[in-house]
Amino acid sequence: MPVYCITGANRGIGLEFVRQLAASPDNTILALTRSLSSDLTDLKGASSSSSTHILECEVGDIRSIQAFAQKASKLLLGKDQKIDFLVNNAGINGTSAQNTLSLDPDGLLSQIKINVLGPAKTAEFLLGQDLLADDVRVLNMTSGLASLEMTSEGPRKAAGYSVSKAALNMLTVHQGVNLRDRLPGAVVIVMDPGWVKTRLGGHGAALEPHESVEGMLHVLHGLKDEDNCGFFHHSGKKLPW
Repeated sequence: MPVYCITGANRGIGLEFVRQLAASPDNTILALTRSLSSDLTDLKGASSSSSTHILECEVGDIRSIQAFAQKASKLLLGKDQKIDFLVNNAGINGTSAQNTLSLDPDGLLSQIKINVLGPAKTAEFLLGQDLLADDVRVLNMTSGLASLEMTSEGPRKAAGYSVSKAALNMLTVHQGVNLRDRLPGAVVIVMDPGWVKTRLGGHGAALEPHESVEGMLHVLHGLKDEDNCGFFHHSGKKLPW
């Protein structure tokens, strides 16, 4: 039974990951939400299977990530299970209207804390608990706005978010090498889910969540060793850095 860990699972793309993965009783899912006191109606509805576990993890809070990793250890290691697929989906775009001449320092730092440090520490603490499978697949959710080449051709928007996701791309290149020092079969990638109709993407977006997630799961399940440190589109196309 493969084990999936999805951050930011309470809505949008993360919720759709849980919904599609929970359709198979063979999958064990750790569905992470910022707070267990939030409205979890949709998440519980998408994950009625007993093999789906809703856990609290605020990826902007290092202590919360540590606490989650400890809980996951008690949950999985007793069943001799490890995480086969880690999807670092949680992220924010808190200052979308700002450009580089109007950046709010606190807003930028918050985006870096959640969009970059969160995925770094999630992988670090799970590895520290010996919870990552030897051939773990790690998907760090990025954006086409993180591509230097694509942004140089336009459009240039959401500067703080773009900067934080470009930093996540660099983190992934390092993470893919660092994890392989400990787990020789590990593959770490960044993926652009496309412009998706979520609270982050808006109602005018081009893709329904199920379309994006179907594509991403196809890519995730087909990853090979040589794909380590790659930058992918949900369609499977490789994107320029």
